[in-house]
Parts: sequence; C-alpha cells; structure tokens
Amino acid sequence: MAPERTSPISRLFAGKTGPVLVVVIAIIAIWYAGAVYLNAPFQMDTYKRGHIENVPVTQLVTDTLNQDRPVLPAPHQVAEEIWKTTVLKKITSKRSLIYHAGITLSSTLLGFIIGTVLGIVLAVGIVHSRVLDKSLMPWVISSQTIPILAIAPMIIVVLNAVGISGLLPKAFISTYLSFFPVTVGMVKGLRSPEILHLDLMRTYNASKGQVFWKLRFPYAVPYLFTSMKIAVAASLVGAIVGELPTGAVSGLGARLLSGSYYGQTVQIWSALIAASVMAAVLVALVGVVNGFVLKRMGMAR
Repeated sequence: MAPERTSPISRLFAGKTGPVLVVVIAIIAIWYAGAVYLNAPFQMDTYKRGHIENVPVTQLVTDTLNQDRPVLPAPHQVAEEIWKTTVLKKITSKRSLIYHAGITLSSTLLGFIIGTVLGIVLAVGIVHSRVLDKSLMPWVISSQTIPILAIAPMIIVVLNAVGISGLLPKAFISTYLSFFPVTVGMVKGLRSPEILHLDLMRTYNASKGQVFWKLRFPYAVPYLFTSMKIAVAASLVGAIVGELPTGAVSGLGARLLSGSYYGQTVQIWSALIAASVMAAVLVALVGVVNGFVLKRMGMAR
C-alpha cells in the first residue's frame, strides 16, 4: 500500500514553523492596525491645519504609516531603521546598532557569568547546610521583591563612590537579576535525586563529595540549564536598566534614552527589537549548550 502523500502546507503546520509563522503574521497585522489607529489623530490634525479636505482612506493610511515621529512606528519603519543602523553603518560607528548591542552584550555576559557562579555556590550551600537553608533562602527570595529600577541607581552611585565604574556596575545589576533563577533551579535540582538513590550511596559509604558529583550534580544539570535560560534573559534586562540611570552614551539603554529625549520613537523600537533578538539568540545558545552537555552525559539522544 502506497504511503499517503501530504501537501507542503500540511507538513509545514505539522511542525513548529507553521504555527510560529501564523503568530508572527498575526502580530504584524495587529501592529499595523495599532499604528494606524494611534497615528491617525495627529495625521488628521495635520490635514486640518493644512486645510486639506476629503482625503481618501488609502492616502490617510499611507501617510499615517510613514510619519517622521509616529506615536507607534509601523513594522516597515522599524525594519528600515534597523537596516540603516546595522548594514549601512560601520560597526565602530556610534550610530551603529551593532556597536551599541555589543556594549550591552559585554555587561550582559559578565553579569550572567557572575550570577550563574554565585547562584550555583549559594545553591550548594543551601542544600548542604540546614542553617543556610533556613537563614539564606528567605533572603534570596525576598531580594527579588525590590524593584530593579529603584535599586539600580543606588548600586551605580555606591560603586562610583568607591571608584568602580564602567562595565562592572552594569554587570552587577545583571548579576542581581540572574543569580536568583539559577539559585532556585539548582536547589531544586540538587534535591531532586530519589531517597532510594541517596540511601544506596550511603550504603556504599560514599562521601559527601562523591554523592554530590556522582548523584546530585548530574540530576541538577537539566534544572541548571533551564534556569540559565531565564537568567541570561534577565541579565540582558539588567544590563539595559543599568545603562538608564548612568546617562550612558553607548549601549541599547543609551539608544532608548536618546530616543525618548528627542521623540525618536522609531529609534526606540529598533533598540527594543534588537534587544529582543539578542535575548532570543542568547537563550538559543544556552539551549544548544544544554543539548550538547546532556548528550555527552548520556541523558539525551
């Protein structure tokens, strides 16, 4: 019996590509509709001040989607801005979006590395010490109740007072946001081995170090990478927030600030899109490393 043939569209929607495309198209359509709705009042006022009457709807929509300083820029305007500030600008140019993204990326990665190491160390201490579990874990959780916008200026001021400036203050803000998911994820992972397996290790007279490296840590690796995906995205948010109170002249946060100062909404949205793409790439890279490590450990095919 010959196998049934499926159409290309059926194969497309059988995987992840088709549904993702549908969502992207829907978002773009809603975006265009929102741009027309939000920008139309200003455009109508422009017609009124210019004594222009009986404007066709098509002309109104076209003018609304091509304003210099729209309330909500259209997707094609943001795409044009990204093209101009990436492909048509040298990477070393202060107007290059790649240049600013690189500045933000450096503090993001540094904060992510510090936060990951700190989270793992705290998790190991919490799991192996009842005193730390009772005293430290509540503080770890309560630390995230403080709004980052409130604490970021204090961190910047205090570190500048002791002579620490530049990359490290922004990295510390990223660390503040990224260590929490790693800590919680690792605590969950290190406590995930079954009691039967722990009892078996004790039966073999295994030391605490052997129990950790041969049982607890392998169980915790999937939890670690899952939490790292959250942490790297949070680290990027921290890096951008860290650039806002410093009046930075470089970085995606600086692009957001300058865009808000001069009413350049297209610039603001291009920086936001660049940040979202960077976050997606970083999360995907962590996922790739996750798959490689689990495969080497024999935990994935």
